[in-house]
Amino acid sequence: MIENWTKEFIIQRLLAITLLVVLFVLCFQVVQFFIVPALWAAILAYVTFPIYNFFHEKVKLSPDFSAAIMTVSISLIIGVPVVIGVFILQQEALSLISNLIYRIKVGYLDVPDSLKDLPIIGQQVKDVLWRINKNPEGTLEAFRIWVQSHLYYGKIAFDVVFSSLAKLGMALMTLFFFYRDGTSLVRQIRQALRNIIGNRIDGYIDSVGTTTRAVVYGIGLTALAQALLAGIGYYFAGAPSPILLTIVTFIIALIPFGTPFVWGGVSIWLLSQGHTAEGIGLALWGVLVISWVDNLIRPIVISGATKIPFIIIFIGVLGGLTAFGFVGLFIGPVVLAIGLAVWREWISQHKNEIFAQQEVMLSDPRAIDPVHGPE
Repeated sequence: MIENWTKEFIIQRLLAITLLVVLFVLCFQVVQFFIVPALWAAILAYVTFPIYNFFHEKVKLSPDFSAAIMTVSISLIIGVPVVIGVFILQQEALSLISNLIYRIKVGYLDVPDSLKDLPIIGQQVKDVLWRINKNPEGTLEAFRIWVQSHLYYGKIAFDVVFSSLAKLGMALMTLFFFYRDGTSLVRQIRQALRNIIGNRIDGYIDSVGTTTRAVVYGIGLTALAQALLAGIGYYFAGAPSPILLTIVTFIIALIPFGTPFVWGGVSIWLLSQGHTAEGIGLALWGVLVISWVDNLIRPIVISGATKIPFIIIFIGVLGGLTAFGFVGLFIGPVVLAIGLAVWREWISQHKNEIFAQQEVMLSDPRAIDPVHGPE
């Protein structure tokens, strides 16, 4: 067949491949900003699709109305905590800044004695406080100059926040279409991959679905349970802004073994403020109750459902977070699950070939006879 290739045929194929590559690059440039929002929307739609089916098939609502109900519900579930958290954070920040400026003006800026008594840096802290309290006006003027010289970073932070809100809005808008047209889209993707890889793609897609659902449920339920338990601890320990701390704990708890950094930091802060009993109590609550949730729910839900070793899920979560950002928490385990499924399928298909030589050697005495040897 290669002998029949003409110069014109080769040139035509090269041009077609070049045009396809250019088209692919241009398409990627167009949709690059929307890839992460689309991934978030796909994950949310897949995990909550049974609820959509309930409205569409059981309640007999139209696809558009069912998708609208689900999209609005997800928007409220995500948006309300975000708005509350931003409002509380703004109030706390304004209160902290106002109190700080007032203390500087009256020349009474101080820190807990536990910080001033620290080795090496304790004396430096005392010197800095003495200079600030000695010249309040000069300190405020230096602070104003520092803020003006670093306004660029404020612009960067604003751009990041605006970009994140835009991606969130795009994800919620895409979520509607994934609900409404998700079944047809999955059918088309499955058929396209079947045309390329073959019928074995069905097993891979099933592995992706099972892993995605298990990872989302495992990570989400663990983070929610840890945040609620930590919020109870914050409330009874008298920590400031327990609602805000609970929201922060939920976000950090999405990362494996990240929760201790939150309740541990709050415990240290309580101890530094002289609330010894509350700080020790919160630390014990975190060690004995909050941390056990991570040790129980996450491995049981994820490994139990996917039949994948938890260490693979753990590496996938941390590696995905490093490679793809926050959405990598879910992409990483799915990628490793596909790789593990391919490996297991290859081992299963070539099991006879792998162990055939060993069986022959054990059954044929000439194969191990040092005199005659194999024929």
